[in-house]
Amino acid sequence: KNEEINVADTAASFQKAVVGVLVDNAIKACKIKKVDKIAIAGGVAANSALREAMIKAGEQNNIKVLFPPMILCTDNAAMIGSAAYFEYLNGRTSDLTLNA
Repeated sequence: KNEEINVADTAASFQKAVVGVLVDNAIKACKIKKVDKIAIAGGVAANSALREAMIKAGEQNNIKVLFPPMILCTDNAAMIGSAAYFEYLNGRTSDLTLNA
């Protein structure tokens, strides 16, 4: 159709949808398991939209939402890539049958 796609709008819409699913499922899991606290960690915990939505949903449902400091909310991709680089430099490689 030769339509122009606004990449920023598409990304924002995708983020909103994913955050909504994550928040809904997290709150639902807390209710099912009868817990009043949830910790969100890892790279995803650095997402400000997720943080805001989880805190709001937690307040509305009497669930305490815990996040580590932002400095600890990193993705391991750089670390894994760095480790792989040094393994490669030392001649340690694997073929495509590696089960990781």
